[in-house]
Amino acid sequence: MSGVEGGAERPEGPMGGEPRRPVDGTGGVNPRLPIRGPGQPQPMRSHGPGGGGLLLSEIVGSAIWAVASFFIIYWFCQLFGAEDATWILIVVWLVSGIIVFWRGMDFLLSRFLFGLRQPTMVEGQRLMPSWHAVATRSGLDMNDYSLWIQNADGATAGVAAGNTVTVTGWAMYTLPPSHLEAVLAFDLASHLHSRTWISRLALWYSVPARLVALGVRQLLKLSRTIPAIGCTIVGFLLMAYIGILLFALVFYDSLMVPLLYLSPVLLPFLFGGLAHWNQRMADRAVADMGHGRKLLEVLYGWQGQHQEVSRRMAMTQPDWLGGQSSVSERIRALENYIQRF
Repeated sequence: MSGVEGGAERPEGPMGGEPRRPVDGTGGVNPRLPIRGPGQPQPMRSHGPGGGGLLLSEIVGSAIWAVASFFIIYWFCQLFGAEDATWILIVVWLVSGIIVFWRGMDFLLSRFLFGLRQPTMVEGQRLMPSWHAVATRSGLDMNDYSLWIQNADGATAGVAAGNTVTVTGWAMYTLPPSHLEAVLAFDLASHLHSRTWISRLALWYSVPARLVALGVRQLLKLSRTIPAIGCTIVGFLLMAYIGILLFALVFYDSLMVPLLYLSPVLLPFLFGGLAHWNQRMADRAVADMGHGRKLLEVLYGWQGQHQEVSRRMAMTQPDWLGGQSSVSERIRALENYIQRF
């Protein structure tokens, strides 16, 4: 097993001697951190984790996802000739937001929309000490949240709403407890600013847009794994989309409808930028919670293990499509943020 090692038992810095150099499973040595500091987490800063930047990024992101969902519902109603029922469906969609007061919504969205899974007994035993330390440090009741696992080979998981805290399979099986705290703090940061029901409501209103985004990702994945089938389906849908756009430009007097049909081309770039912004603010929140240097070590460890894979996949999986910043960008931004204090 490979991973990032280290802990608080050996002090770092000029008086503590050279820190241990973590070794990965291939025998190589992970890059040494340019920033030194004590092994123990730094004290939390006086202002709220992430400041107003994290809250603002969440508000803007939620609003744009909801607007995109409105466009998608309107777009499908126009596409299938249900103009008279458009506003009825939109009102029903808005009223359906009362479902956020049902606590079981977290389970349904986490399991079926985000594809997460609950930890096994052994996995829960591994996560609990780190999760208890993070919750205690943040002044939260750990029993109010549920832990979920994202089967992804990434350093940090995508942020989910409600009372859900997510960790990737790579982090859980690779990182020691002190570094797991930084990974859990990354996902917990978004829960520290807003009420649970508000985050659930924002997530619920984004479901139509997220379903379309999920379908697009699955089609692109199919085009890579089975090019003959995937590329045929993607090509057919692309030609149909161009035909619908040309039809709207020719036969509609107003430009509003053609612009709505054009929105799917622009939204991926917008969502990618929002995801980068939110991820950057969450990294800052982790630093404010006192786990900034541990998160840096996690990112350096992941970069050392996946450097060759990331280089090979650079052309087939651009960062804007996945909505994730490159690890090197996150490292540089987090280093600059930590050095300010």
